[in-house]
Amino acid sequence: MADEATVSAADIARLAGVGRAAVSNWRRRHPDFPVPVGGTATSPLFALAEVEGWLRAQGKLAEVPLAERAWQEVRAEAGDDLHLAAAIARAGDLLVRQGHGMSAVAELATRQGPAGAFEFLLDRYQETQRVSATPPEMARLMAELAGPARTVLDPACGTGELLLAARAQTRSPVRLLGQDVDPDTARLTGLRLTLRAADAAISPGDAITRDAFPGVQADAVLCDPPFHERVWGHEELAADPRWTYGTPPKAEPELAWVQHTLTHLAPGGLAVVLMPAVAAARRSGRRIRAELLRRGALRAVLAFAPNHVWLLRRPESAPATVLMAESADRAALVRAWQEYGDDPDHDEPGISRAVPVIDLLDEEVDLTPGRHLPAAAPAETAAGIAKTHERLISLVGDLRGLVPPVQAAHEPQEPEVVPVSELARIGHLAIHQAPLRRDSDDTGEQGEAAYTAEDIAEGRPASGRITPGERWIPVLKGDVVVTATGVARVIEESGPLLGPQLTLLRPDPALLDPYFLAGVLRSAGNIRASALQTTGGRADVRRARVPRLPPAEQRRYGAAFRRMAAFESALRTTTVLGTELAQMLADGVAEGLLLPGLPGETH
Repeated sequence: MADEATVSAADIARLAGVGRAAVSNWRRRHPDFPVPVGGTATSPLFALAEVEGWLRAQGKLAEVPLAERAWQEVRAEAGDDLHLAAAIARAGDLLVRQGHGMSAVAELATRQGPAGAFEFLLDRYQETQRVSATPPEMARLMAELAGPARTVLDPACGTGELLLAARAQTRSPVRLLGQDVDPDTARLTGLRLTLRAADAAISPGDAITRDAFPGVQADAVLCDPPFHERVWGHEELAADPRWTYGTPPKAEPELAWVQHTLTHLAPGGLAVVLMPAVAAARRSGRRIRAELLRRGALRAVLAFAPNHVWLLRRPESAPATVLMAESADRAALVRAWQEYGDDPDHDEPGISRAVPVIDLLDEEVDLTPGRHLPAAAPAETAAGIAKTHERLISLVGDLRGLVPPVQAAHEPQEPEVVPVSELARIGHLAIHQAPLRRDSDDTGEQGEAAYTAEDIAEGRPASGRITPGERWIPVLKGDVVVTATGVARVIEESGPLLGPQLTLLRPDPALLDPYFLAGVLRSAGNIRASALQTTGGRADVRRARVPRLPPAEQRRYGAAFRRMAAFESALRTTTVLGTELAQMLADGVAEGLLLPGLPGETH
């Protein structure tokens, strides 16, 4: 079946570890390049066997990567994209039973484990079919807000991101329940959780019109519902007993999901619902918002751009306040919610505030957090503006000098390259991969510092914490750490441990410049090549290709890459400071704390 597989231009680029433009050039420049066997004029498909043979004859491919062979085997099994989900589900069934039938998939499972093999297939399916999912940072925020729970329900679970994030928060066994309107997605999610040895039950169907878990009460309900739907059962559900806070307007199905989550909460449980920001102030929903406030069901509204997160409990009493918070820092929002639990009068200027319910019950019932947060004290505002302005001006002045000088080659040539795996074999570098996280590894503030993927991507110090031990690898100055998304960073100081889902390359500096290595690993072709091989969401960089250059020339390129990394870091900081200064300026003028400068005057 794999011999019948076809590949797109993007697939060919992955096979060869190059960009899409290179494939287009090959088609134009090489008369013997395989002709399309299907697809369309703008999206042609080629026979995998013919492409493999051509690439190998051109010296552009040693062998088809195992993960790519597994993917094409599943695509051939499907026949077309309409049946792709079913084919992946069949592959998942085989992985669960450890059966036979798809040889490349079985081989991939032997190498990466059944769960890792299925994660690769699911990731590629989501990419090709443009399946939307809750962003990882949002999923983590919602799970952290919910905290540990014995039973977790997601009535619109998609491919299970929120359920998996909730499971990661709980060290003890947790029961996961999910429902999704798409039967294929529900089946894939069930297999995903089964292969991860989760105690889970995933059902197909629309939870609003056909609840798969009637009467079930959960300690936590996490939900990222579909936004802005116009056909959701409004007419036939007009007298539904779930609408105890009011019948949801036809144009606001999100308020139906809010009330649905409340019916499934156990006493003391918490519902964490992702909501569009406009739901906090739309006129059509003000009566339901008011009733949620009056009866004490709505406990917090947290703004985490571009959406809001609503936190709800089954009313036992009517609290006097509701937490309002707004921040781009996930940890700040979690901290505000935790502190609010201990202090119902919580107030952190500029971040969060416990707002009296009575102050919200006006004609608008506007729950937009930014409207209810106090500004910083006048003296703090003035000092903050001066300090931020000074830092911003200094950084802007530095930016131009950080851009490395480069020029176009007079005669572009494809450089001789060597795979990272070969560099490891001949001793130019060593490859280390962190183990996958176990529940016992998460030690809060008690463990040793460890890098996370977010730390590497944002160029910040290590923020994770894990229990030290032989299985964890200390990171040394000069190491190159790579994330699953292909971000590579040279570490500037020794000490922290290598966190889960990260790969460490330790080059011999006499043979391989670390900044040159990190720079070329960021190329589009190398990111695609690394993504072809994954283990539990961790990319394998062994297939990445590095130009073969003398050490002196590597160091020249390395210096340029190092300057570029400094430029990117400064640019990120400049963007943050610019946003802060704009907000401070608006607040300062509104509060009467600032005066305009004279024309041409600078400070």
